Amino acid sequence: MKKVEIKTQITVFDSIEELPKSVNVLMEKAIEAKQTAYAPYSKFKVGAAFLLDDGTIVTGNNQENAAYPSGMCAERVAIWKVSSDYPNHKILQLAITASSSSQITKEPVAPCGACRQTLSEYELKQNEKIEVFFMGEVGKIIKTDSLLDLLPIAFDKSFL
Repeated sequence: MKKVEIKTQITVFDSIEELPKSVNVLMEKAIEAKQTAYAPYSKFKVGAAFLLDDGTIVTGNNQENAAYPSGMCAERVAIWKVSSDYPNHKILQLAITASSSSQITKEPVAPCGACRQTLSEYELKQNEKIEVFFMGEVGKIIKTDSLLDLLPIAFDKSFL
């Protein structure tokens, strides 16, 4: 037996104003997308925005359903739009923001496990890292250099 240590390095920005201008624009697009999320049950709205290699920004937001498992997270709505509408483009960055109608979301909200798994598929497929920036409604923003920093032992096609 041996122990293996896995380390993930993150960068923490104190506010949206501290982000590089291009990332600030991307986060603002995620914030815009969040506004039209359909979240009548959880009251928890999420917006996501992807920056593609040609400068295109693709957004998505969470879509709930009375049959709870039938809803979809913002990140997966957006990544499938990228794959469907821009299949030959690489993804450079992802910005995510979330807010609740019951309280101010001050802590960064990372992608859920299902989204991490789905997003990892596309990072592995393009064989280039996707930078991920995520925040709550206000406050700090966390940046990872790669989606796989959030899912270091990923399940992929090599297991099939």
